[in-house]
Order: sequence, then structure tokens, then C-alpha cells
Amino acid sequence: MLFDQIKNYLVDTAGVDPKKFENLELKVADLELDSLGLIEMLFEVEDKYGFQIPDPMIFLPMSFAEMVAAINVMVQAHAKTQAAKS
Repeated sequence: MLFDQIKNYLVDTAGVDPKKFENLELKVADLELDSLGLIEMLFEVEDKYGFQIPDPMIFLPMSFAEMVAAINVMVQAHAKTQAAKS
């Protein structure tokens, strides 16, 4: 789900070729985003899930799948923190 949300954002907003995502080894760097493009993409995630990603540049050396998995861990951790506050 998060994979598709981020992918769709990148295709629709950043103009990334959707065929790139067929490569399971796709690196974040291969998306050809400048640092602002990466940060804008992460802002979308932050806005949707209500938390801030501390260091967006940690994702640059990762594969796209690794980045999505790392963000998913952050989303789940934030959800648990919010649930504990309730």
C-alpha cells in the first residue's frame, strides 16, 4: 500500500517513468530526484501519516523497496506512539 502511494506520487508529480518500478533493484538515486524532490515526496508521507522523518538523506543509498520498508517501520512506530497516548 505505502509502496503504491509513494510510487504513484513519484509518477504523477515528479514525472518518474512507471517502468522504473518494475526493477526490483531500483535505487532511490535512480529515480533522478534532486534533494528537493526527495524531500517533497517525503513531505507527502509525513502529511498523510502525521509525523516527521528525521533525516531524509538516509534514503539516498537505499533501494526503493528498502526506503519504503524503512518508512513503513516509521509509520507503524508513529501509529503505536499515537495509540499509546490515547
